[in-house]
Amino acid sequence: MSPAIRPETRRGRPPAGQSTLSRQAILEAAMAVVDDQGVEAVSMRTVARVLGVDPKSLYNHVENKDALLDGLAELVLSRMVIPDASGDLRKDVTAMARAFRSAALAEHPRAARLVLTRPVESLITLNPLEVALAAFLRAGASPEVAVHCLRTVLAFITGTLLREAEAAFTLALGDPGRATERQQALEEVELPSVRAAASHLAVCDHEQEFDFGLGLLIDAFDSRLAPPVTALTSEGDGN
Repeated sequence: MSPAIRPETRRGRPPAGQSTLSRQAILEAAMAVVDDQGVEAVSMRTVARVLGVDPKSLYNHVENKDALLDGLAELVLSRMVIPDASGDLRKDVTAMARAFRSAALAEHPRAARLVLTRPVESLITLNPLEVALAAFLRAGASPEVAVHCLRTVLAFITGTLLREAEAAFTLALGDPGRATERQQALEEVELPSVRAAASHLAVCDHEQEFDFGLGLLIDAFDSRLAPPVTALTSEGDGN
């Protein structure tokens, strides 16, 4: 049990208005705040307002706001179906990234960045981090470099998910009419590169963008982690 979360069992009758209050109910209410207003809007007061209770009553189940945010990060990670390791860096990183994206997009994409911003020692499950780090270590990364690689992937995933969740309305996804209007507007600007790319800027296939960016990252990892090629010397050639 996380030290930030207090036990649910208490002696005596619970105070009025708290009979159905629980850590799970509080986390669900907090996630509703995230879905509607973003992570920045989460506070003990806003969550209590969703539940219709006094903010002070939340402290019987969650120690503070930090514990609340840690719990939300745990919820995102708990939905991950962790893939089996294949031993191939490209396959393993791709599988982990897609598993994270799938878990986050299932219901609460705006909460995805909590996994990146919360300290890992506060998370109940470290299994996803273990599997991801192991993939980089097997590829030859030092522990320090493996952490850098992991955080780079998390930052990329988080950024793409936030764009999808927060700014989808500007990208005309699934709306041909709006895409056409946006393309026409872009083609009218006095910027030749923008005009040339107008048809592509006007729409966005989030899954395609995700796969493209992830592929670039893995190419970079392969290049950085690959052992250096030793040039043959004249003596080695027998000359």
